[in-house]
Amino acid sequence: MKTAATIAQMLVRACGLVLLVLGILFWTGNAESLIDLHRLLGFVLVISLLVLVVLAARSGAPPGLVALALAWAVVVPVLGMTQDRLVTGSAHWLIRVLHLLLGLGAIALAERLARLVKGRRGVAPPATA
Repeated sequence: MKTAATIAQMLVRACGLVLLVLGILFWTGNAESLIDLHRLLGFVLVISLLVLVVLAARSGAPPGLVALALAWAVVVPVLGMTQDRLVTGSAHWLIRVLHLLLGLGAIALAERLARLVKGRRGVAPPATA
């Protein structure tokens, strides 16, 4: 289970980095021919998050966190695929910011779930004298 969690976590990290770079390029009006790549990598990130959701549920992670991550994994692609039709015109930047925040939230949730699956609770070890 730890190996699968590590692979999913690395996929989230790699896809997340490329997605952020592509998003910045799109916001600056560049590389719009790569939108399909952005969508594909977004789906890979969401599928990796879903793998972590299943692994976390099986490893006894808090059900509320698992449910939140599952809901997040549904909302991210829905917004991503419909964002061009939402709030058009000069206020469209609000949808772009929301899309960015949801993506960053998906990455953060994936990191949290991976840490739980791998048995690391994020607690600092006691200091030694």
